[in-house]
Amino acid sequence: MKNGTAGLHGRLGGSRPSCEPSPGLVSPGHPGMATILVVEDQAGLQGALRINLRARQYDVLTARTGREALALAASQQPDAIILDLGLPDIDGTEVIAELRRWYSAPIIVLSGRTSPGDKIGALDAGADDYVAKPFAMAELLARLRAVLRRDEGSVAHDQPRQAIIGRWQVDLTSHQVTRAVPAADQAPGSPAETLRLTPTEWRILELLLPRPGQLVGSAQLLTGVWGPGFQQRTNYLRFHMARLRRKLEDNPARPRHLLTEPGMGYRYQP
Repeated sequence: MKNGTAGLHGRLGGSRPSCEPSPGLVSPGHPGMATILVVEDQAGLQGALRINLRARQYDVLTARTGREALALAASQQPDAIILDLGLPDIDGTEVIAELRRWYSAPIIVLSGRTSPGDKIGALDAGADDYVAKPFAMAELLARLRAVLRRDEGSVAHDQPRQAIIGRWQVDLTSHQVTRAVPAADQAPGSPAETLRLTPTEWRILELLLPRPGQLVGSAQLLTGVWGPGFQQRTNYLRFHMARLRRKLEDNPARPRHLLTEPGMGYRYQP
């Protein structure tokens, strides 16, 4: 039995394992139907977390290995991840580092490792919070609500909705591309020149532009644009990124804004 499980059951009220949530733990004002990925290889604890989260109206995905977690995160794009560090195939800190190459939503570590070095390593790798086992379910749920609120605020207020690429201003809210730098022969007072993008091109930009300077992995882009099951279709991205560069970049052969990170993904550089 993994460290911390007995303590969890005891703190939930009784020596017999109980996965049923206490009525007193139900939180008012739940933030909505967020999807949570639980990465835990111990079946009993995974089941307890799944039941408690579903009782509070979260959608729940589960994984028992690091590789399974990475695949699910890429295909399903959960709103937050609860992650154990002691996984059977990949150490949880390595999973966090790999996720942070393209995944920006909250990650809460739930681990029996309590040394300062383990906590610092997980947080430095990109975790948002660290809960040590044994733990109180109420505390974990409160921390989950807190990181989801912070993430919701970041999405609502911090992510840019406009960007300049070459001579063009791209507005993700109105889905319009207008010429930011007037053409030399444009008559004064004439309407700004506009550019048409395809729905696929808009979906790619909606994933890249709100994350200026950040790497967005190919798997995340493929899943976000075309859906689960397309993670290997990197030729789709190459084709549409080439079209976007021809439309937007001043020099498509040497792009300054829509950059390729070979073998990893793409980056919007302001």
